[in-house]
Amino acid sequence: MRRLLFYALITLTGLLLFYPASAGDGLPPLNKKVIEYVESVIGEQVDRGECWDLAFQALNRIEAKWDGRYKYGKQVNPKRDEIFPGDIIQFKDVEVTYQEGNTIYTETMTHHTAIVYRVIEKGIFDLAHQNTGFSGRTVGISKLDLDTVVSGRMWFYRPAAK
Repeated sequence: MRRLLFYALITLTGLLLFYPASAGDGLPPLNKKVIEYVESVIGEQVDRGECWDLAFQALNRIEAKWDGRYKYGKQVNPKRDEIFPGDIIQFKDVEVTYQEGNTIYTETMTHHTAIVYRVIEKGIFDLAHQNTGFSGRTVGISKLDLDTVVSGRMWFYRPAAK
């Protein structure tokens, strides 16, 4: 009996070690490739370090279909569509206000591009982006809660195949 439990444990451990973490997670294949690229450049400067450069490089490297400007694939609506890591957000005159402890913070994204790095829960994301106040011209990760957006517009895009 002990030997049987031992072999069952070894088999289960092997399955967990070699089973891809993304298998069955429902992540669209191009989104997965975007995230793989983002993970390879976190903490580094992509091209000139402009926010747009990160999305530009990610989409071109995976040979996605996009307009080469600010429409990064198929537009999705975060209120009715599921948002995935690897989706791209274009910000226009967005102001975010939130409170931590007794301090109120305001951030402004006049014209900014970011990639959804992780979905924490509906409407709350970790974003990968550069040319920001917190990470400068290198790729960094920060949180965005859509409930803290007080003005401006955002467009969400899903990478699309050519």
